[in-house]
Amino acid sequence: LREELLRSIWHAFTALDLDQRGKVSKSQLKVLSHNLCTVMKIPHDPVALEEHFADNNEGPLSSQGYMPYLNRFILDKVKEEFDILEFNKMCWTLCCKKNISVKHLPISEDDAFKVWCIFNFLAEDNYPLVIVVQEIEYLLRKLMEASGGEGCGWSEEKLRLSLKTSSLTVWELIDLLGTGYFSRGLSNRTLAMGINEVFQELILDVLKQGYMMKKGHKRKNWTERWFVLRPNSLSYYVSEDLLEKRGDIALDQIYSVESVADKEGRKCLFIIKCSDKSFEISASDKKKKQEWIQGVFLRSRKWRRLQGEQQWRSRGGGGRRQTCKTATNRTWRERRWCVSRWRSRWPRSPVSWMQYLQRVRELEDMYHQLEEALEDERQAKADEEAMRRLQARLLNEEAGKRAELEQLHLHQQRALSQTKAEKQELAAEQLAKERQLEAAMLQLQTLERERQEALEKY
Repeated sequence: LREELLRSIWHAFTALDLDQRGKVSKSQLKVLSHNLCTVMKIPHDPVALEEHFADNNEGPLSSQGYMPYLNRFILDKVKEEFDILEFNKMCWTLCCKKNISVKHLPISEDDAFKVWCIFNFLAEDNYPLVIVVQEIEYLLRKLMEASGGEGCGWSEEKLRLSLKTSSLTVWELIDLLGTGYFSRGLSNRTLAMGINEVFQELILDVLKQGYMMKKGHKRKNWTERWFVLRPNSLSYYVSEDLLEKRGDIALDQIYSVESVADKEGRKCLFIIKCSDKSFEISASDKKKKQEWIQGVFLRSRKWRRLQGEQQWRSRGGGGRRQTCKTATNRTWRERRWCVSRWRSRWPRSPVSWMQYLQRVRELEDMYHQLEEALEDERQAKADEEAMRRLQARLLNEEAGKRAELEQLHLHQQRALSQTKAEKQELAAEQLAKERQLEAAMLQLQTLERERQEALEKY
């Protein structure tokens, strides 16, 4: 990491050397040091620079004079917790405007920055930094592959003859790429896509990326996400600009990547099973589905193996699993026996040594395969147990929901019965009132008739 940081800092230091004497003023170095500490999240001591160079009153400092301070007060305090891309952009901002005019390049400033990062990755270890024709040929081949071309058409010899030099500076490389010197026949958009893919692979450690549909864990809806596979994780974002990350899947937590039958109107499905949750994903076609399954599975297995080897080395080689089967133990003993036999016979029999060496390699491969098989079996049992617990939990939840529904149904029946009784009571009351009304009407009619008869008599 230190060497990687020094390359970017060298560009920034060189850009501050305005009169090309190889020296930079203390005031400018203070600003540079402050910016470096800020972007790398290191506590900055503004007095340290003055105290460190208290005996030097000659003015500007060379890169050799600045290096001890840089190592002691900045780089020795670096922790890998800062955004190295932001660090590179800060150094790029200091040096790009002095050396190139991005407005006159057919590529964007962002693409020029990516070429600058790729240059730092491929450049030689000596300063001033240059990229040799072997690395230029490698870069052009990668660019053509990423752009969908059939070949770069540039051999090392052809590059030497055409460039009339064996190396290029970063600004010469950006200028030649930007003007289309190396990429005749490619559109600016295709070239930009190629630069971005090489940048993703070499600088950001992106092994595979692309859009896929992912099923949600809470709402169970399908959403398109941009997936990025790196050496230790599978991340997914809202879009390919990587501005809004939605989640990470740690490769050491993945224990199964399986194809799933089409369902819910979704095709090309596969599932990534982790220790705490599972991820259902839908690829755009069968080819991409298989590529993703293979890529995630192989990368997760390799990551777990590397972690296992690191743990094994940290324990001094001891503490192996006591649950290994007889076949694994027998293979390991046979391997050790072959090694001891080879050591005893090797001085006298070179031919048999080759045979023993081949046998040792075969046994090592067999041993690792058996270990993987045992690990797969253990994971399968863990998966089965997890599924059993999940099914039991689902059954309990279903029983609880059924009891709730029964209680709800009983409550509704009671409410209906009560409503029916109240309705009947209201109907009876209404009927009684109607009868009372009829009786009152009859009584009224009788009284009216009697009144009429009384009037007729008088």
